[in-house]
Formats: sequence, C-alpha cells, structure tokens
Amino acid sequence: MSAVAWSTIASLATALGTLVLAVATFSAVRSSNLMAKVAQQQLLVQLRPILTTTRREDPVIKANFGDKKWVHIPGGGAVGEVGPGDGSLGPDTPVVYLALGLRNAGSGVAVLHGWRFFPGWRRDVEHAPLEEFQRQNRDLYIPTGDTGFWQGAYRDTEAVGYDEARKTIEAGEPWTVELLYGDHEGVQRAVSRFTALPRASIVSDTDTDAGADTDAGPDSGTGTGTRWIATASRHWNIDRPDPR
Repeated sequence: MSAVAWSTIASLATALGTLVLAVATFSAVRSSNLMAKVAQQQLLVQLRPILTTTRREDPVIKANFGDKKWVHIPGGGAVGEVGPGDGSLGPDTPVVYLALGLRNAGSGVAVLHGWRFFPGWRRDVEHAPLEEFQRQNRDLYIPTGDTGFWQGAYRDTEAVGYDEARKTIEAGEPWTVELLYGDHEGVQRAVSRFTALPRASIVSDTDTDAGADTDAGPDSGTGTGTRWIATASRHWNIDRPDPR
C-alpha cells in the first residue's frame, strides 16, 4: 500500500475520532443541561405555593387593618364590612373592609402581591389584567401547609371600585376577589380567584361556628350581619405555562 493511501486512511481515522468525540461531548453537555433543568424544576416545585380557602374546621383568624378595625375570619369563610375605620378620613367616612381566610396547599411560602375586587359571582375564563390589581399595603405571607389571610380595604370614597364594593357588601350580595401572589423569591406568580357567597345569620358571642373570640380586640366584627362562605374557583400561572 502506498504512502498516500496510508496518509488518507490516517486522516479519515483522525476525522472519525474527532467526530465520535464531538458526538460524545454533545451528548454529555445535553445530558448535563437536562439534569440541570430537572434540578431547577425540582427546586421551583419545592418553592411553589398554591392558595385555596381554609377549611370549616380551621381555627378562626383575627385580623387587624392597621387601624381600630378588627375582624374575625371563620374557617372556610370571608368577611365584608362597612365601617368608619380609625376616623383619619373623617368620622363619617365609610370604609369597605374585605378579608378572606386562606390555606397554602403548595410546598413553598406564598407572598401576596395584589388584589382585584369584582361585585357578584365572576365566571370569566380569564383573570383581570395585572395592571388592574391593587398592590398590598403590607406584606402578607401564607406558610406552607398552614393558614393565613388576605385583607383589602377601600378607604377613599373617590377610588375606582369603591361604590360597587360598598353597595355589594351593604346589600349582602356575592363578591369575587382575584389574588396575585408568588413565592418568597418573587417569582412563580399566580392568580387565584375566590368567591364569597352570602349566608345570612345572627352572629353572637357564643356562636362557635362564627368563631367568636372573647379577646377579639376593638370592633371585632361580631354582631348582626351577613357572613360569607368562601370558595376557590380557578387558578392561573403567570410566569409559567398555564395547565389549561
């Protein structure tokens, strides 16, 4: 065999070896990237919250609105009241107070970012645009596998949504709130929709179903009025593909 032939064979063998090495490197990099992606997904799952309503047997939550207003949120329930607040807007200015008991069924801490109120039972297949959500004035955290609450208030009588919210609560009609929240890293945002359905009743200091508390604090919300049963109806992913 001539020297030229041996040289050609050597070149082909070198090229084949380089190709095999390239394929092996590509496979290793691809496998490494896949494993990194799987590990990242596993980490995100461990941090991902999902909010739903509290159970009927869950303890009553007592919440303050940063003024003299206190409310009791029974298990599986919501609160809607109209009152004067702390008087900072005038002694006769009615403030619309809204609250909802929440349970975190996910595996990560939930941090509430904002809310959007709707009068009536909202059934649209899409959530409200994110720019319409009102930002929370305080950080609200819902621990993993535990309960917490959401609260919102209309204090400005000129604010968009004040009139319809006040009329809805005073009439004891159903109302809906969509909550925007995410994990404690500020990602994996989601929107969950909750509806409060009225159940007219008399709430007394001994009404255990209402979760009365003798240490309620001022203006605890006990008395005659409408109570609401809360339901969760739909969830949307914001930063990830939607499951539907």
